[in-house]
Amino acid sequence: MTINAPSRTSTAPLPPGPGSRAPVAVQTLLFGNFRQALMPALRRYYGDVIHLRLYPKRDVVHLANLEHIKAVFSGPATRFHAGEGNLVLKPVMGEHSVLLTDEGTHLRARKLLMPAFNGAALRGYRDMITELTRQEVRRWPSGRVFRSHDRVRALTLEIILRVVFGVSEGARLEELRGRLGEIIDIGVLDIFGWHNEKLRRYGPWRRAAENQRRVDDLIYAEIAERRRAGDLADRSDVLSRLLTAPAGDDPLTDAELRDQLVTLLLAGHETTATALAWSFHELARDQARLATAIQAADAGDEKYLEAVAKEAMRLHPVISEVARKLTEDVEIGGYRIPAGFVVLPSILLVHADAGHHPDPSRFRPERFLGDGPAAGTWFPFGGGARRCLGAGFSLLEATIVLREVLTRYRLSPDRPRRELTRPRNITSVPGRGAHISVTPRPAPPRKPLGSPS
Repeated sequence: MTINAPSRTSTAPLPPGPGSRAPVAVQTLLFGNFRQALMPALRRYYGDVIHLRLYPKRDVVHLANLEHIKAVFSGPATRFHAGEGNLVLKPVMGEHSVLLTDEGTHLRARKLLMPAFNGAALRGYRDMITELTRQEVRRWPSGRVFRSHDRVRALTLEIILRVVFGVSEGARLEELRGRLGEIIDIGVLDIFGWHNEKLRRYGPWRRAAENQRRVDDLIYAEIAERRRAGDLADRSDVLSRLLTAPAGDDPLTDAELRDQLVTLLLAGHETTATALAWSFHELARDQARLATAIQAADAGDEKYLEAVAKEAMRLHPVISEVARKLTEDVEIGGYRIPAGFVVLPSILLVHADAGHHPDPSRFRPERFLGDGPAAGTWFPFGGGARRCLGAGFSLLEATIVLREVLTRYRLSPDRPRRELTRPRNITSVPGRGAHISVTPRPAPPRKPLGSPS
């Protein structure tokens, strides 16, 4: 299927939905806090193409039909602007962020960041991820229920700090850890303050703005110190790579560096941490699959452990949609969508569609073995030319962490029921923090990760 601009004589209607009927604030709060229930209900009522209006004054069109979504992902980048579609993140990520730029500016940023996440770089990170994971999981309390999401968030933040800066020690980075956590751990109401100068004068919005300014101060201080380093060419961390990357006569400014570093620090650990927390949560409630995962960990079976992480991302999408802002009118599913609207391909609805994933409410890592699901039906990292460049890093990290935990512990649930999801900033996370308990296992003979079982 292709998506074309409608003819000048097109009489196609705008998509149906509550977009022009309900107040923007109401739609935003419902969408932000209850989309797991809201969007399936709206799909049953309106169909696969749904119009909403969300703060800050955005007309959005939610897409659930896989063919429509594939057409968006394969469409020209000049027509579907992912950077403009992510405008809501601009106050935090910055205008130069690889997530918020388009066309030539985006390609330049992506080209500079790509070497830090290619195959050779990933192989170089393996030992570091393994060692940091072992240090973390040794501290997990045996026989006591705890929030696994908190623990893996701390771990994945340590890992991305090491990837971005090459070190994770020092007073500056210690302060940065806590302040980055404050940026991430916010709700839908907090986001209103991102785009409203008046709100930022009061209460939690003022504190969030002050925290953001302090994060920027810390990042700029780190950049200034690194610029003075005499061994940049010998370093492999992202900051050093960006400072030494050939960029013709147009080197990155401090502001550009700040935006890319903040983007990596915030986006570079949240997806993996949440996928791991859900993985532990689901395995603890399914002893048969836990036994299979433990066997895979003992044998160094990387494929099954990766399948566990992928299934957690399918069943519990961390990001519910991806966004593309239209630079010209298009026609999708018989509806006219004007330039300036944002289309939202729905990860949530495609992942939960029984037509693409049989028995979609069940946790079944096996669906990702062999040929796996049909192409395009699993896209937690987005799709097309804008697929997240850290996807391979995230899956490698998840696989290593799963192995280190499962070779050391057995997992148990704190209750039989699955936790509900709750919103946090633009992501969805386990509502109670993915509570589990662990008990030590006898140490198995270790095989290199990736060995055949």
